[in-house]
Amino acid sequence: MQKNAGTLHFILDCVSAQHDINAYLSLLRRDGSLTLVGAPEHPLPVAAFSLIPGRKSFSGSMIGGIKETQEMLDFCGQHDITSDIEMIRMEQINGAYERLLKGDVKYRFVIDMASLKEN
Repeated sequence: MQKNAGTLHFILDCVSAQHDINAYLSLLRRDGSLTLVGAPEHPLPVAAFSLIPGRKSFSGSMIGGIKETQEMLDFCGQHDITSDIEMIRMEQINGAYERLLKGDVKYRFVIDMASLKEN
């Protein structure tokens, strides 16, 4: 984190668990923006000096519609932006839920919808 402090233009924060938002804000460069789309259960404390000296912006957003989602996917494709996921088959959904409850999840689960056709 220290190596990248003050270097990022934008952060899309998808974390729905408690986390130190100020640590992420420290990664932003002057006039950088962090948009929160995750919804933690409890409020995230934001230190004023995580925002003010660098004119940083902290905002939130709900998931957009089909048009916005397609624009985001196009942007990611053009800029080689990818995500780390764990692909699971439909019959693994209960095990994935149990792992979620235990906190044994490193990446987001994505269900392979082709596994529906096989059953």
